[in-house]
Parts: sequence; structure tokens; C-alpha cells
Amino acid sequence: MPRLHTDRLYEGELRKIREMLLMMGAKVEEMLSHAMRALIERDTELAERTLYIDRQINRLEMEVDDLCLRVLARRQPVASDLRFVTMALKVVTDLERMGDLGVNICERVVELNEEPPLKPYVEVVNMAEAAQEMLREGLDAFVAGDAERAQAIVERDSKVDAYYGAIFRELLTYMMENPRNIFRATRVQSIAKYIERIADHATNVAEMVVFMVRGKDIRHVGKLERRGASRGEPELGRRSPPPPEASDSDASLRDMMSVARGPSSRRP
Repeated sequence: MPRLHTDRLYEGELRKIREMLLMMGAKVEEMLSHAMRALIERDTELAERTLYIDRQINRLEMEVDDLCLRVLARRQPVASDLRFVTMALKVVTDLERMGDLGVNICERVVELNEEPPLKPYVEVVNMAEAAQEMLREGLDAFVAGDAERAQAIVERDSKVDAYYGAIFRELLTYMMENPRNIFRATRVQSIAKYIERIADHATNVAEMVVFMVRGKDIRHVGKLERRGASRGEPELGRRSPPPPEASDSDASLRDMMSVARGPSSRRP
């Protein structure tokens, strides 16, 4: 739990930032839940009403940005408070992007509802529930200041990616079987992609929670380590072993090779 300050006004400002971030997250969850219900029930009116939630998210984003900048200018926070405020400035962008992706989902749902249903959208709904749970868990970890819980959320992003891969392959078979399915299949694929991006933003939130609590930046660490391992590079944080010292036999071999080349092998 975050520590309390003796300055009540300062503590009130930090608490307000925290509350507005949680409200933005709740609005994003509401958008995603309503969008999936509109998809399953083919409720175009619900999808269109859900679009207006994004305006509330945008307004909250501007309020959080303004309050964070005022806290930085007037309070000059340090240590954990500085990490919290900088984290809020980053997380608010991720939440706003989730709201925009929710708008995109609703727009695709409206287009799909004008066509006959392509297939039962069970996997898409399961994927959305997984992404929504990641966001909810990330916000809970933020409130509790639980870095271990946030770290577990980062590792669950692969589950949503697996959902997207399976949905994409299934839709590909629909399009190959009948070209008339292409319009609907591409709309469903877009919805799945938007959900996958929401899960990516939820992962960003969880990573920032780890930074806020521990002061450790874990973004891209796994990708960099895997990339370095594939190139034979040492892992992050480890020193590469020193090169082996040249033996007398190696030195003699180099001397013999230089003599064999002769002066003509040297460049002017």
C-alpha cells in the first residue's frame, strides 16, 4: 500500500490521480464488455451507445495529465512518488489507447451486424475475457502495490496471443473456402487484433506497476535476452567472459603465416 504524507493536500492530489486512473480502467472494461455483448446479441444500438464511453475516457486522460503536471511543478516529488507520477503519465496513455481500440471494435461490430453471422464468436469472447481479466488484475496490482502479481500478468500475454493465432487460422480457412466470407472474416479478424492490442496495453500497465513498486524497468527484457541468446550474446546484466590468452604455439603460428605471406601481401 502507498505510504501516506503529512501534507494532506499533497496526499489528496496523489489519491485523486490514483482514483482517476482506476475510473479510466473501469470505463475500458465497460467498453469491452458491452462490445462483446453487442457482438453476440447482434445489438447494433448497444454498440453505438458504447462509442460514447470513449469521450469520458478522453476527458479523464486530460484531467490526469493536467494534475500530474501540476504535481510535478508544485510538489517536485522524489523516489516512489516520482515513480508513481511518471507511471501515471504513461499508464494514462495506454488506457486511452484501449478506449480507442474499444471504439474500433464497436465499429466492426456494427458492420458485422449488417451481415449474416459468419460463425459463433465463442473464441473471440474468450479472448476478450482474458484481456479484460489482465487489465482488471493489473489495476488491482496497482492499487495493492503488488509487483509479483503484476509480473504474473506480463507472463499471461502469451495466452491472448495464442487465442489470436488460432482465430486467425480459422478465419483463413473460411476465406479460402468461399470468397464471399472475406468481408465478414476480415472484420472478425480486426476485432481479434484489437483485443490482442488491448492485452498488450494491459501488459504495459503491469510492467509500469513493477517499476512503480520496485524501481526496476522490466520492459523488453525478455525479448532482448532471447534476441541476445540467438546471436550468442551474453544475457543482460552478465559480463562476457574474457578472450583466452594467446599461447606460445599460437604466436609461433602467426609468425610463420606472416613469413609465408611475405612483404607483397601487405597493403601499401
